Amino acid sequence: MNSSPMARMLRLCAVAGLAISAHWAVPAWAAGAMTTGGLTSQPIGHYDFCKAHPGECNIRPADLAPAKMTGGLWRKLISVSARVNAAVKPMSDLDNYGKDEVWTYPDNGFGDCEDYVLEKRRELYRMGMSLADLLITVVRKPDGEGHSVLTVRTDKGDYVLDNLTDKVKAWDATGYRYLKRQAIDNTGRWVSIRDGQPVLVGSVQ
Repeated sequence: MNSSPMARMLRLCAVAGLAISAHWAVPAWAAGAMTTGGLTSQPIGHYDFCKAHPGECNIRPADLAPAKMTGGLWRKLISVSARVNAAVKPMSDLDNYGKDEVWTYPDNGFGDCEDYVLEKRRELYRMGMSLADLLITVVRKPDGEGHSVLTVRTDKGDYVLDNLTDKVKAWDATGYRYLKRQAIDNTGRWVSIRDGQPVLVGSVQ
């Protein structure tokens, strides 16, 4: 049976609406959780950050349960990640501050990967998320370059917010080699990630 032009138009609009809403919908699959090991060395950039912001590096969250994944949380993660990615302009620490490995908030509008992570973490924390679920994470990209992302722990698995993409991905769907991340019970401590390799950047034992 032939359909009217109006019926065809409504179907096209419905398909377009589904495509748009799919970007915001909670994935049907679960990411799974990273397997972490014991305490490990703190990246030198985070060590210096903690000297500048000591109050941020001795927090021991009371609730260590992962965040409950909901449609609202998923939309919040996508929104914050995309907004920070758009607001901060990429610039190396050497060009920005005249030296390498400066971890700080990108309040001047420029930053590298760690600075994007810190800003996303700060915004989500202000929105009520626990720091036990917002973990700075050091990875190695497929080309071997060191990189940092924000790991978000949820009851549906661990997800990653990355300045190199606006997509929020399952941690094991990024193509990265995971090396270490903040401990969930102490913002100043770091733990290894199983099967990680030695970090290429300087660190403090």
